[in-house]
Amino acid sequence: MAKKIAYKDLKVIEKTFKEVDTDKSKLALSLIDEAYFLGETLSKLKKKILKDGVVTEMCRGSYSIDRENPALKSYNASLKNYQALLKQITDLLPPEIEIPKDDGFDSFGDDA
Repeated sequence: MAKKIAYKDLKVIEKTFKEVDTDKSKLALSLIDEAYFLGETLSKLKKKILKDGVVTEMCRGSYSIDRENPALKSYNASLKNYQALLKQITDLLPPEIEIPKDDGFDSFGDDA
């Protein structure tokens, strides 16, 4: 069964790979760097979508039309890439490495 990791788990995983100097760990560290960037990008896109909505108005001369928010399209594409990247990272982890289980405490109340 595949291990599931969260954005905050990347720090723990990064530390694990830094302790081992192999080609596999160098690849993993490179992937983790990209995952950080994508995670931050997703966060910014999500804020923009929440602010502007999933549908935006686009002016076309004397009239306007509703269209899908371009940030939503970017968010969806980035999310797929982010998930694939996390899978690649977890596939590089040795089987004996345990990823901390999220008990939900840190994210409790974020939706409020």
